[in-house]
Amino acid sequence: MTSHAAQVKERHRAPLGASYWKLWTSSGLSNLADGVFKIALPLLAIQFTQSPTLVAGLSVAATLPWLLFALTAGALADRLDRRKLMLWANLSRAALPALLAAVVLLDLGSVWALYVVALMVGVAETLYDTSAQSIMPQLVHRDQLSRANGRLYAVELTTNQFIGPPLGGLLVATGVVAGVAVPAALWLAAVGGLLLVPGAFRTEREQKTTLRFDIGEGLRFLWNQKILRTLAVMTGVFNFASSAAFAVLVLFAVGPASQMGLSEVGFGLLLTTSALGAFVGSFLSERVEARLGRSTSLMLTIFGAALFVGAPALTANPYVLGPIFFVGGMLIVLWNVITVSLRQRITPNRLLGRVNSAYRLLAWGTMPLGAAAGGLLAQWLGLQVMFGIMGVLTLALLGMMPVLTNKAIAAADVES
Repeated sequence: MTSHAAQVKERHRAPLGASYWKLWTSSGLSNLADGVFKIALPLLAIQFTQSPTLVAGLSVAATLPWLLFALTAGALADRLDRRKLMLWANLSRAALPALLAAVVLLDLGSVWALYVVALMVGVAETLYDTSAQSIMPQLVHRDQLSRANGRLYAVELTTNQFIGPPLGGLLVATGVVAGVAVPAALWLAAVGGLLLVPGAFRTEREQKTTLRFDIGEGLRFLWNQKILRTLAVMTGVFNFASSAAFAVLVLFAVGPASQMGLSEVGFGLLLTTSALGAFVGSFLSERVEARLGRSTSLMLTIFGAALFVGAPALTANPYVLGPIFFVGGMLIVLWNVITVSLRQRITPNRLLGRVNSAYRLLAWGTMPLGAAAGGLLAQWLGLQVMFGIMGVLTLALLGMMPVLTNKAIAAADVES
C-alpha cells in the first residue's frame, strides 16, 4: 500500500470529532421538529378543508422559498458565519409555531394561517439547510465526508421521518396546540446544541463584492461543472415527482372515505417505513458506494425512487406499500450521500454556500411546482393516475445516466 493510500485509509477511520457530534445532536433535534411539524400541518389543514388543491397548496407554500430565496440564502452563507445563520434560522422556526399555537387557542385558526406559517418556516429552512451543508467540510476532512454525511442522514432521517411523523400524528390527535407547540420547543433545544459548537465559520473574502456578483459566481461554477449540473437537474425532476405524490398522499391514506382508510397515527407509521429504510441506508451507503461504484449506485436509486412514488398507483394495501417505502427510503438516502459528498468535495469552500443554493434552486425549487401539479392532477384525473404519472417521470431519469459514468465522476472529483 502506498503512503498516500495509507493516509487516506487512516483518515477514513479517524474520529469525526466533538464539534461534528455536537452539530449531529443539534441537527437531530431540529429534524425531529421538522418531522413533527410537516405531519401536523396537513393534518391540521384537513380540519379546515378537504380540497386536494388547498391541501397541496400547503406544500407549495412550505417549499416556495427554495425557488424564490435559495440563491440569496447561499450568498449569505458564504458572507456570514454559517453557524450563526443556523442559530438565527432555528430561533425563527421556534417562534413561528408558537405564534400559530396562540392563533389556534384564540380560535382564529384557518388554512390561510397555516399557509403563512409554512411559507415563513420555509424561508428559515433555506438559510439553515444551506448553511448546514456548507459547514460540513469545515468540521471534517474531505475523505471523511461520505461517513460524516451518512451518520448525519441517519439521525436526520430517523428523527424527521421515523420518530417525527407518528409523534406528529399522535400530538394532533391529542390536541391541535400540541402539534405545533412541541416543534417550537424542539427547535429551541436545537439552538442550545449549536451554541456548544466552538469556533468561527465565516469564509475568508479577498475583496468586497455585491450580492448579485456573488450569486452569479456560484451559478457559473455550477453551470460549468457538468456532473453537478446533471445531478441537480435529475434531483429536481425526482423532487417534482415526489412532491406531487406526497402533497396529497394524506387524502389517499387518511380517513374512512380514503382508499387506505388509515388513522392519523397510522399515516405517520406508514411514512415511518421510508425513514426506517433511510436509517438503514445511511449506514450502508458508504459500503455500497465503494462496492458498486458511484454510477451503478445512482442508477439503482432511480429504480427505487420510481417505485417509491409510483407504487400507490398499483395498490392501496399498507402492508405492500410499507416494504416498498422502506426500500425506497434506503435507496434515496444512498443517492443523497453520494451526491452531497461529491458536491462538497468538488466545490471550493468559499463558494460552497452559493453552489449549494444554486444546486438546490434546481433540485428543490421544483418542489412547490410538483406539489401544485400533484394537487391539480389529482383533482382532474384522480389520485392513483397522478401517482402513476409521477412514477413514470422518475423512471425517465435513466436517460441521463450516460453522463454519470464512474470515469466522469472520478475526473470531476480529481480536478477539485
